[in-house]
Amino acid sequence: MSRNDRSSGSRGDRSSNKTSSGRQSGAGRSKSHSRGNAPVSRDEKDPKNISRGNAPVKKKQGAAKSEGIRLNKFVANSGVCSRRDADIYIAAGSVTVNGQVVTEMGHKVQLKDEVKFDGRRIYPEKPEYILLNKPKGFFVTGSLDNKNRTVMDLIAGASKSKLDPVGKLETQSTGLLLFTNDGTMAKNLANPKNGIRQIYHIELDKDLAYDDLQKIKEGVKLEDGTAKVTEVSYVENKPKREIGLEIKSTKPHIVQRIFKSLGYEIVKLDRVVYGGLTKKDLTRGHWRVLSKQEVINLSNI
Repeated sequence: MSRNDRSSGSRGDRSSNKTSSGRQSGAGRSKSHSRGNAPVSRDEKDPKNISRGNAPVKKKQGAAKSEGIRLNKFVANSGVCSRRDADIYIAAGSVTVNGQVVTEMGHKVQLKDEVKFDGRRIYPEKPEYILLNKPKGFFVTGSLDNKNRTVMDLIAGASKSKLDPVGKLETQSTGLLLFTNDGTMAKNLANPKNGIRQIYHIELDKDLAYDDLQKIKEGVKLEDGTAKVTEVSYVENKPKREIGLEIKSTKPHIVQRIFKSLGYEIVKLDRVVYGGLTKKDLTRGHWRVLSKQEVINLSNI
């Protein structure tokens, strides 16, 4: 190669390098990208070559989610105290996470973690309690038929939180039904060992014989044991097919099974008292929020 050839080649190389520097227009610009201007297609193919500020949104969301929520915020969101007070209680050792006392400021937890405040489990949202006077014909546990209505339709505007019914009430039954997002209370009220006071107004398909009334008072033997009631009587000034019954058992279909064992069918079943809650000033199909005192009373059962 002659000196002129080498000189020409050298100049050509310098000219080519200048063109691909990213300062000139042309196809060569694709070889160099200023910060934040890398093509989306390249980022997707080579995740290691993602410029600052252009990482996929999904990655950022996933990372934030895995970090969890600060413990003091978790406690405050549960409604037991303010966020500032939560720091004081945490430092004092009043809060446990999955059975371990945590006093570290800024400790983060996951939603699935078991967090307890003074021994009672709390949840990362303020507990809410709704009492419904259920009408006849509404499913409590849902229905496979989309045309059927459920009690959730009746309380749809009661809360932004997910509320669940405590216990069950037959589709054709009416009366008081409690809803809450307080899992601890719901579990406690549904526990057969605790027993919650319930009073029913019952209408049978025929008059209840006095002897059968006495049998119910003494305790009716069923396949899963003896069904004991607190009190049973005829409803005053009503036909003898209308019965008032108080019971604390939460066994499934317990009231229906008591009367069926004696040869009676229940035509109407209305729960008029649940715990210390009554239907006073609560129209059928309507709901109301429990008072603080009512919540305290239920918590002590």
